[in-house]
Amino acid sequence: MRLRNPPPLAVDTLIACGTVVMAVLLGLESPAQGWPQLDARAYVLIVLAQLPVALRGRWPVAVFAVMQCATIAYVSLGFWPVVCTFGSLLGLYTVASVRPVRVAVGCAVCMTGMWVYAGLVTRGSSMPSVVVQALLYCSVFVWFGHLAQRSAVLSRQLKAEQAERARRAVAEERGRIARELHDVVAHHMSVISVQAGLARFVFESDPGKARGALGTIADTSGEALEELRRMLQVLREEDPQAAERAPMPTLDRLADLVERVRSGGLPVEFVVEGEPRPLPPGVELCAYRVVQEALTNVLKHAGRAHARVLLRYRPHELTVSVRDDGEGVNPDRVRTSAGHGLIGMRERAKLYGGTISVGPRSEGGYAVDLALPTSATLARRGDDRTG
Repeated sequence: MRLRNPPPLAVDTLIACGTVVMAVLLGLESPAQGWPQLDARAYVLIVLAQLPVALRGRWPVAVFAVMQCATIAYVSLGFWPVVCTFGSLLGLYTVASVRPVRVAVGCAVCMTGMWVYAGLVTRGSSMPSVVVQALLYCSVFVWFGHLAQRSAVLSRQLKAEQAERARRAVAEERGRIARELHDVVAHHMSVISVQAGLARFVFESDPGKARGALGTIADTSGEALEELRRMLQVLREEDPQAAERAPMPTLDRLADLVERVRSGGLPVEFVVEGEPRPLPPGVELCAYRVVQEALTNVLKHAGRAHARVLLRYRPHELTVSVRDDGEGVNPDRVRTSAGHGLIGMRERAKLYGGTISVGPRSEGGYAVDLALPTSATLARRGDDRTG
């Protein structure tokens, strides 16, 4: 069970009572130090010079002024001046910790004047010593109070910066989740839509083909639900091991992705050049999602087209090329309706230090070219050259 911090007023009240007790106990030593015995007036003034500390958090300057007046009256009656210094010093520290420096310096000057006055009305006082003590004590308490104020300001700034970083992190995470959801839903729903249209068109003329289309719809929707379920598990953070058991898509699953798009009615050629090798999970996920988004756009916008996916492994780089020859591609339409997907592809490439080029081809169709460094050093360098 977590204990709550006590209210500041309660803490200051306890401090005020403590200073009263300390001052009274010290005042009882007055005769032994050669000062008059305390009487009723002295006890009242001691209380007035200490007890207002309880309200220092609300009215620091007013509390300091009251305690100073009580101290001056106490000294004027000829009692030992040291007895009433606790509350005044604490009040000066409080003023310096919550008010501007000029206010704290003004209060320090007043307190120094009170100490000098006490030295003047006391027989046998060494004025140089009194002045030095007054300046030293007041300077130290003002300085520590000012340091406390600066620390409080820095602490508030730090909390504000942490809150802003947390807000940005939440926004970035929401953006990442939105891109993931877009990738999953847009691609799978495009395939399902094409297959559903095909099944309806050949339902009576070619039942076998219709059943095949329905089977593809079942497989695609099941895979989409599985990916959505995995994302929800990650968001809930209820079962991290479950999320680990359902890994993110990798390049090994590109063949399945291409086959699924083929079953959706789009002829796709899949070519791998170079020796396949394990790559960082983020790089593989980025390449997979870019291919997925590019093929989804071909399905949605290219009409009767052929597509070619080229995956090339290089010594320090992975390149991905997705090209189609769709005659009816409208670049403006693609940019408008799939704008979130294009932004997502660029952000993914930038995240992993890669470059990406997306646009229409001069000979017709559309092209997506991605290059990703396969080492952390090259990835850091690539941040500044992302297209």
